[in-house]
Amino acid sequence: MSDARTPAQIEADIARRRQELAVTLDEIGVRVHPKTIIGDAKAKAASAVDRTAGRAYVSANRVVTSVRSQLVSEEGEPRLERIVPVALVAVGLVGLLALSVRSSRASRAARPSSRCAKGCRS
Repeated sequence: MSDARTPAQIEADIARRRQELAVTLDEIGVRVHPKTIIGDAKAKAASAVDRTAGRAYVSANRVVTSVRSQLVSEEGEPRLERIVPVALVAVGLVGLLALSVRSSRASRAARPSSRCAKGCRS
């Protein structure tokens, strides 16, 4: 027996393959559509932001827990022998920063303005 197909079978096979090709082309059209590409890019970016935010939260939580364990006893009472030096250093840094800003503003005020055009008199 031969594997000869009837014209009706061939036509049915061609129709089926045309339908499969149409579905494939529709899928490709959806994938390469600008809205789909933008949507995929947005989803990837949101996922990356979520991952980064999650990692940052875990890291910050770890640091806070570590600092808390250094400044608070297991009973929940503050360890003054550790808190006082940290507070003094923080106050000193804030004071130095304030002095730096003040001296920077004073030196800018003492300089002549560079906004003056050619015709300005000093």
